[in-house]
Amino acid sequence: MATTFNWAVANLERHTADGIVYTVHYTVSAEDGTYNAGAYGSIGLEAPAEGDTPIPFADLTEEIVIGWVHDHFGEEKVAEVEAALQAQLDEQHAPSKASGTPW
Repeated sequence: MATTFNWAVANLERHTADGIVYTVHYTVSAEDGTYNAGAYGSIGLEAPAEGDTPIPFADLTEEIVIGWVHDHFGEEKVAEVEAALQAQLDEQHAPSKASGTPW
C-alpha cells in the first residue's frame, strides 16, 4: 500500500499588535495502512518585506501556512523529511534490530 504523508500545523506564534506570525510549529505523519510514523518541528519566519501586505491572522488557513513551511524548506528538504518517515515505516515492516533472549 502507498504511504500517505500529512503535514499539519500544531501551533502558530504571532505578535499580538499586528498578527504577524513569526513561528510555525508543524507535524508530519506517515501512514501506510499498517504502520505509522511522525515528526514534529518548528520554523521561524521572516517578517513581511516593507511594502508587502500580510495576510490577516484571521484569514490564514492551514493550507496557506503549510505552504509557508514547504516554501521555507524547499522541495528537496520536504522530500528528505518524507523519506526519513518512509524509512521508519520500512524499518517497522522489516526490523533490522531486535532484542530478547534465545530461551
